[in-house]
Amino acid sequence: MARPSAALHSTVHQVTERIRKRSQERRKLYEAHMAAQHSQGVHRGELSCGNLAHGFAGCDVDTDKDRLKLTNSANLGIVSSYNDMLSAHQPFEDYPAAIKEAARGMGSTAQFAGGVPAMCDGVTQGQPGMELSLFSRDVIAMATAVALSHNMFDAVLYLGICDKIVPGLFIGAARFGHLPAVFVPGGPMTSGLPNNEKARIRQLYAEGKVGRDELLEAESQSYHSPGTCTFYGTANSNQLMMEMMGLHLPGASFVNPGTPLRDALTRYATEQAIRNTEQSGDYRPFYRQIDERAIINAMVGLLASGGSTNHTLHLVAMAGAAGITIDWDDFTELSAVVPSMTRIYPNGQADVNHFQAAGGMSLLIRELLDAGLIHGDIPTVFGTDLHAYTQEPFLEEGKLVWREGPTESHDRDVLRPVAAPFSPTGGLTVLDGNLGRGVIKISAVKQEHRVIEAPVKLFDDQNQVKAAFESGELDRDVVVVVRFQGPKANGMPELHKLTPFLGVLQDRGYRVALVTDGRMSGASGKVPAAIHVTPEAIDRGPLAKLRDGDVVRLDADSGELRVLVDAAEFNGRPFVDINLEHSHFGMGRELFGGFRHLAAKAEEGAGVFGGFEAEVLARQLETIEQEDQ
Repeated sequence: MARPSAALHSTVHQVTERIRKRSQERRKLYEAHMAAQHSQGVHRGELSCGNLAHGFAGCDVDTDKDRLKLTNSANLGIVSSYNDMLSAHQPFEDYPAAIKEAARGMGSTAQFAGGVPAMCDGVTQGQPGMELSLFSRDVIAMATAVALSHNMFDAVLYLGICDKIVPGLFIGAARFGHLPAVFVPGGPMTSGLPNNEKARIRQLYAEGKVGRDELLEAESQSYHSPGTCTFYGTANSNQLMMEMMGLHLPGASFVNPGTPLRDALTRYATEQAIRNTEQSGDYRPFYRQIDERAIINAMVGLLASGGSTNHTLHLVAMAGAAGITIDWDDFTELSAVVPSMTRIYPNGQADVNHFQAAGGMSLLIRELLDAGLIHGDIPTVFGTDLHAYTQEPFLEEGKLVWREGPTESHDRDVLRPVAAPFSPTGGLTVLDGNLGRGVIKISAVKQEHRVIEAPVKLFDDQNQVKAAFESGELDRDVVVVVRFQGPKANGMPELHKLTPFLGVLQDRGYRVALVTDGRMSGASGKVPAAIHVTPEAIDRGPLAKLRDGDVVRLDADSGELRVLVDAAEFNGRPFVDINLEHSHFGMGRELFGGFRHLAAKAEEGAGVFGGFEAEVLARQLETIEQEDQ
């Protein structure tokens, strides 16, 4: 029996209701589309003999072919981000075989529907490939749609981990929302070189005090085996949010790969997906599970844990795919009442394995439920509401069971209760002013660094910053502005390569901040960084009017981002324009010209799909209403 929910916090209630009302028409259209797809059903039973024969010709087990000829057994689709180059995705190599075996044990089948690309920002940092990174999210969503377009599946298992992969899979799942969906993680690698030592070596390298051999050895000791990187960036924020929305099994997010428990969770996810199909009699489609309450839970979990700034883009796009409109003001209002409960690198020195050992997701969810900060009444893939997610998985004589998780933290330096948090507010806020709107992650920024007022030094390329640092040009109080880095300009690359240089300047005692229309990273750290600034410079945003020496004030406490120049003078300045062809060709970037042209503003998710929806929304709603009459 589910335990009773605590009364929902008034602010969480207000934000939820505001999102519901704001999204009413958009959500109505989404639900109508999904209901129509459901009513059409899976067409396996209606395919021509030739179509169906193509659909199971590749099966290597005769019983699978026999079952696929029937419509009363479930067929699972597998959509995977597997590749053997990237540590987070390598564990997925063996999942399809295990999933197929588990499905057969339930009298059902599973087919590998398709793979999606999975790129690593850690590999492409500072390289041309990074300018494809954000758009890869939408490519993944489209690849998911292609994989599921055969209409052979009764439910789907989504295998993904990292930065753009899970958001892309989520968007694809939302557009096939009539199908039950279970997200299946791979788990983090075991802990390697301590994070403070890794950061120390990086800064020494930036100062020229150690060589490349020492740096490579430190990085190799940090990223050393299959599994997700253990710092708390976008990849691990993804896993937390999937569990907060009930799309994972309880406690599945941070179990290491290659362990018996990890394998048991994958098998159980397969069995649960089958239980959630229409054939089982307990139909649990994605579109009935994910609504504004689930999205709020993801936002609150992100804020409470000091998660990735990238999700001020991704969550907006993800919610939009399910007919829900959220904005940065929603994040800010929630952040004011959601306490900061974790210290995981870069917000502290612990990694996600330490977080798991301290109490992990079960304790975090328990605390947030008991404080009324999240919705406990959401449906989940587990067949329960979210209260079951205060449990943890264990193996008892080889059988997977769930037991109640801890009620107190085992390490208050890593995970604290709502009543005694690291900070009474969340780790993210919005900045606004005459330079536009942006977001800042402050969970790792010390209080004395949260207000910076200093002259601007302008850059149009992150590589220029490195040269200026090495020449000593930045040895002063400075606001580094890297502009023309937005989605329309060059795909909005992460600028995490700048972190060591800016960190060194701060350690030398200078007042330093970064302002950019690009992204910083899920690993945004100790230097205050106003990122995702919109409108972006190439879209005639105010950053394109800045001049070297202008004084900018970044105040994370009051939410201000302002250039201290007379308004009349600043407004009268011309917009700077630059040639960005060097970012539009080479390494495949020329293939993404259409994406750059279609990209939405950062606060709208920086995606390429939303613009079409607005054009047809009113017309389709009118058609639906006429059909209802």
